[in-house]
Amino acid sequence: MGMLQRFRVRLGDRISALFSHGETPLENTADYPGDAGLCGPDSISWRVIGDVSVFLGAIRALLIQATHPETVAGVDDHSRYRADPMGRLNRTAFYVTSATFGAMPEVEEAVKRVRAAHRPVKGVSHRGLPYSASDPALAAWVHNTLTDSFLVAYQQFGLPLSEAEADRFVVEQSRIGAMLGADPLPQTAAGLRDWVRFHPDLATSPGQEAAVHFLRRPPLPFRQRLGYAVLFQGAIATMPPELTRLLDMKPRHGARRASAGLLRSLRFGLLDSPSWQAALERCGASYDSSRFRLTA
Repeated sequence: MGMLQRFRVRLGDRISALFSHGETPLENTADYPGDAGLCGPDSISWRVIGDVSVFLGAIRALLIQATHPETVAGVDDHSRYRADPMGRLNRTAFYVTSATFGAMPEVEEAVKRVRAAHRPVKGVSHRGLPYSASDPALAAWVHNTLTDSFLVAYQQFGLPLSEAEADRFVVEQSRIGAMLGADPLPQTAAGLRDWVRFHPDLATSPGQEAAVHFLRRPPLPFRQRLGYAVLFQGAIATMPPELTRLLDMKPRHGARRASAGLLRSLRFGLLDSPSWQAALERCGASYDSSRFRLTA
């Protein structure tokens, strides 16, 4: 193994360590040969979710989700994210990876777990409105902000997508949202962007303040914390002004350029997701193995 390959393995191991606090997705995906799942080898979703820009997209989604008082109240009242932040990160990554790249039994199992976890999440927000994580409207807020954020991150820091390809990504991801019971599910990138940006239920809240405080300085190892801070600022830089005003945030000068540079380095070091490669192998699709992440 050459010096570049060893560097890529070490970098991949460091990033993978963040997601080693639970189950590994797609461990048994080879048991379902030929099963393309919800998306498939020719999908836009495999390209977008397989790229390192998802790291920035995930941060963006969590920040935007915090602008909905009932959604963030459910997280604040019921989630163990402060006590077990890495576990929650791993569970979210497991769900996104399984739902996007998995064979249909893996997709169905991932969705089943999320719906079971959402069932007991009920309460009343600070503004006196009841919430339930199983409510189609709240499920739509979480799902749609994830879809929008992954798409925005890829478009701004990944590779160009045509308008038709962006719309295809939204439609593909809406199939997952439908399995979660989310409604409404916009079917175009422009429609999704406006739905998130101009959502009528958004406001500041105590839960938002707590979530943003945590997201600013999560308990990461020092090296990961430095990179996270760059991506955090980059995530803010991609948000529409209506949402940054609610969050009372402005990106630092040069945030977009710094994030682009870091993601280029990560893309060079990490290459594409091994889950994407595993899904391609399951489907019997041809691919260039040099594009994918190395393991020790």
